[in-house]
Amino acid sequence: MGIAGNIRGVRARRTLALSAAALTAAPALVLGTGGSAQAAASCTTSTGPYQKQVEKYLHRPVDGKQSAADCKAIQSFQRTYGVTPDIGYAGPVTWRTMKTLTDQKAAGKNPNKAKKCPTNKGRIACVDLTRQLSWIQDGSKLKFGPVPVRTGRDKYETRTGSKKIYMRHINHWSTLYHVQMPYAQFFDGGQAFHSVGLKMWNPPGSHGCVNMRPGDAKSYWNLLKNGDDVYVYGRKPGT
Repeated sequence: MGIAGNIRGVRARRTLALSAAALTAAPALVLGTGGSAQAAASCTTSTGPYQKQVEKYLHRPVDGKQSAADCKAIQSFQRTYGVTPDIGYAGPVTWRTMKTLTDQKAAGKNPNKAKKCPTNKGRIACVDLTRQLSWIQDGSKLKFGPVPVRTGRDKYETRTGSKKIYMRHINHWSTLYHVQMPYAQFFDGGQAFHSVGLKMWNPPGSHGCVNMRPGDAKSYWNLLKNGDDVYVYGRKPGT
């Protein structure tokens, strides 16, 4: 068969092995009656690793066991916040999204309660990597937020410290990653505030930018200008 044939054979066996492993790891699904792939992926019967936490968040009976009603409630949450796959599985992405929303609510009108973001710089955009939240303040007065954000993944962390917005482009196109970056406001090299879709909740994270929901990014665009301060602190979970 020769060297080329051997290589092709090895690759084929690896592909089959990976496919089998993926099928084994996938949560079991409740099959629909329509016969389509979409119907088949309607809901999972599998109990997720964060089942109890998710049940508590959704005010479901906390028994740590997946039920049809649990799945429907989880799936509704996932579809509302753009968590994929939206099959009702209580996995890490769903729980992380819920925790970010909980932190946002807890921060209320005083996200800078710990006084980690400077209050002596006038208008400033604060980014808390640990809670995955951002807000804008004038001195100690809250102007906007806090809002959830999606920051840099492992090895591409959003850099911490004091920065300034130095370039703004409302319809920026990334030539590096070949993606649209609406309402882009750059504050540290190629790192910027910019809009993404609802899938901002999903891992592993950005390449260093502070991803925002479209409405939040637009508000940041309207409230900030070149020369305004940005302060990034904390550490994103998983990095």
